Amino acid sequence: MAGLVVALVALAAVSLTVGTYDVSLPEMGRVLWDWLTGSSTAHDKATVVLLTIRAPRILLAALVGAALAASGAAYQGMFRNPMVSPDILGVSNGAAVGAALALLLGLPSLVVHGLSFVCGLGAVLLVMAVARAVGKGGNTLTVMILAGVVMSSTFSALLSLVKYVADPDDALPQITYWLMGSFARSGNDVNVLVLAAILVVGGGALLLMRWRINALSFGEEEARTLGVDVKRTRTVVVLAATLLTSATVCLCGTIGWVGLIIPHIVRLVVGPNYRALLPVSLLGGACFMLLVDDVARIIVPGELPVGVLTALIGAPLFIYMLVKGRKEWL
Repeated sequence: MAGLVVALVALAAVSLTVGTYDVSLPEMGRVLWDWLTGSSTAHDKATVVLLTIRAPRILLAALVGAALAASGAAYQGMFRNPMVSPDILGVSNGAAVGAALALLLGLPSLVVHGLSFVCGLGAVLLVMAVARAVGKGGNTLTVMILAGVVMSSTFSALLSLVKYVADPDDALPQITYWLMGSFARSGNDVNVLVLAAILVVGGGALLLMRWRINALSFGEEEARTLGVDVKRTRTVVVLAATLLTSATVCLCGTIGWVGLIIPHIVRLVVGPNYRALLPVSLLGGACFMLLVDDVARIIVPGELPVGVLTALIGAPLFIYMLVKGRKEWL
């Protein structure tokens, strides 16, 4: 745990020096010292680049990675399946449709974020309602997964429809770029504060539920034997994880694989106990996202969308782990 904290701080420091404007470590130290002592000036170019542009982006990237990894770990424990990702219940596709509609109508960025968040959260609430209505007396988890698949397919079709009718010279490029996932336009102080507050609420709820998630991972009957209210615990876990995922998607677009591979790797290292797995996943997700964002900013002359890079890294890595047979679970 301490090693990950040190790694996170080191990666954040390195990330401050990465970009088209070269900033040396001594110059970065000077800017940070001036900021801490209150003697920094807004007219200094290095100060503007580091504190106004890069620092909010770095903080947002770390928060996004932590939120996605935590929600993925929570879903994997609740569904008792290490192959589950945070968007299994349709939150990503729902949020994507909301954002695409707002971009199609030319609405302000605040409305784009808001409608995306509402649609993502609404998709999961609808899945939960269907599971509760259909799954009475049966396997609610199975019904929930099936409802999530149906909901994801429905929103995917709606997204295709929106892209089809969008203006190819105006709205369509904006929708396509947003779907790739990026921090280029979302790294500002307001988004950092919003996501930090959501992470405190959603992540804090999951951390408080760690022992209950441990109990659920053994099965519903075993959890009830241990005194866990299965229905309430499942609802809280789903809502908290969905809150985190929907917030990241609405602010930064679709960034896949983080919530799948990071908890999976962490489980191989620390084991399936959520007392350690969840906080380590938080830190591991933050470190991974900072590293990916650094690579995205230097791998091409412009900037590669982060969502594209996570898919390019995540898919082969996950296939490798499957081929090697290292699927250690309970």
